[in-house]
Amino acid sequence: MKENEIPAGANRKKRCVGRGHGNGHGKTSGRGHKGAGARSGYSLRAGFEGGQMPLFRKLPQRGFNRTRFQSPCAIVNLNELEKLSSDKVDLESLINAGLIRSNSTVVKLLGTGDVNKPFTVKVDQISKSAKDKILAAGGTVSE
Repeated sequence: MKENEIPAGANRKKRCVGRGHGNGHGKTSGRGHKGAGARSGYSLRAGFEGGQMPLFRKLPQRGFNRTRFQSPCAIVNLNELEKLSSDKVDLESLINAGLIRSNSTVVKLLGTGDVNKPFTVKVDQISKSAKDKILAAGGTVSE
């Protein structure tokens, strides 16, 4: 987008504060009288209600969330293995092929897609369908 293509009203003029009563933002500059909001460096924490007990602390905790107990793992499907240059499938070869991120430590191989050549697979986790398809193609699997 070029400067002449910017829609009308997209750029507003900066509010000029503290320059006297004539501009409508004089004296307290829109900060009110005293209090933390009038001071410099003040930032309000999310959910803060002025010292009153916040609503999120009043409500009971309900249910269970398993995200704290999950171990993150990189997921690779069988149809992505054709991007590999070699027949060896492990953490290092998947990172080099760009199929998973470089900071990944755990890999799980899933069975979406088909395998047309024998692969030597050495990953942390593998689904049953992926294991069956690799063995049917003549490959080997070691976890």
